[in-house]
Amino acid sequence: MNYLWAFMILTGVVFAAFHGTLPAVTQAALDSAKEAVTLCITMMGVMSFWVGLMKIAEKTGIIAGLSRRLAPVLHFLFPDIPKDHPANKYIATNMIANIFGLGWAATPAGLKAMEALAELEKERGNKAFSDEKTKKGERTASSEMCDFLIINISSLQIIPVNIIAYRSQYGSVNPAQIVGPALIATTCSTLTAIIFCKIRQNIYKI
Repeated sequence: MNYLWAFMILTGVVFAAFHGTLPAVTQAALDSAKEAVTLCITMMGVMSFWVGLMKIAEKTGIIAGLSRRLAPVLHFLFPDIPKDHPANKYIATNMIANIFGLGWAATPAGLKAMEALAELEKERGNKAFSDEKTKKGERTASSEMCDFLIINISSLQIIPVNIIAYRSQYGSVNPAQIVGPALIATTCSTLTAIIFCKIRQNIYKI
């Protein structure tokens, strides 16, 4: 990816040099840098607000309550994970954060879920997850890890906070208008992911 970006930048500079538009390229770079800083500040405020709400929800037990309500869903999606395993809590937290469009808040829970799933494989005696393999850097994804990653990427969202913030930053008259289309799109992607995972689970069992 770094080589691709470097190639695109160099190509643009060379093209501008041959056509005498280097000053325009310089001005565009400065304007883009200013816009990037402004966008970062906007996103920092928005995400700080929502991540703060998530933290409050966690401290007040709302996340724990929602996690318990998600237990039947998690058992359907990941039937081989024991009901009392810590991975369920992290997966539920990740899913709740994603549903509210808080990708940044979902990432730590997702990483913890992957660690818990790796520990589960060690408990099952899977040699691919032994300490020796980990030290050598030979990592293997388990069935549950693959399913979790697929569902996480499909990411059902009720409130796409990031997109709303972007639309607001760039002068949208109604930034929240994206909520309906985003809900439909992410519902379709999540259903597709679930169907794929269930088919894959059945094939894996065979």
